[in-house]
Amino acid sequence: MVEQELLVNLDTYLKSGLHIGTKHKTTYMAPFIYKIRPDGLSVLNVQAINKRIELVTKYLSQYQPEEILVVGKRENSWKALNLFTEMTGIQSFAGRYSPGMLTNPELEDFVEIKVLIVADPWPDKDAVRDAVRVGATVVALCDTNNESNYIDIVVPCNNKGRKSLGLFFWILAREYLTQRKVIKNEKEMKYPVDIFIAD
Repeated sequence: MVEQELLVNLDTYLKSGLHIGTKHKTTYMAPFIYKIRPDGLSVLNVQAINKRIELVTKYLSQYQPEEILVVGKRENSWKALNLFTEMTGIQSFAGRYSPGMLTNPELEDFVEIKVLIVADPWPDKDAVRDAVRVGATVVALCDTNNESNYIDIVVPCNNKGRKSLGLFFWILAREYLTQRKVIKNEKEMKYPVDIFIAD
């Protein structure tokens, strides 16, 4: 693997644990697994993760911030989601998603979107179902134990670690802002990667 082809250097990927999966693996996620460690944990292919992040950022860059929603029910995603929103203007919902938020115009927090990103399709399943009902594209961060039902674009990664989620959303913010020509490079970003992945 040539490091220049990666969105961040290999060491940054490895230190964040973005590639460390669970002991359980589903049939769908098996092709993304590089190996199984002696302790039983799956190791995801870093190059496959990188390619999927590139795919997602190119796809997202076609949309205005208000056309995208990011949802994360688990607390380990909240900091990254809030920083991501602050930097990109893309709305996020950190915490319990209110069913009907995408489908019921009478709700106070109703939003119309074209793309939904979920930090984990299992706890965020209500948001996934609503997005499917309204025809929005569903992008999901999937660990080795996730199913891919109703998911349009799967990003294989450790979706449970705070550092791995922080790195993912920092890369997504940088690439989205760069591709939409809001910034020229990461030096113009409001926050460095260290802020996203700090405990």
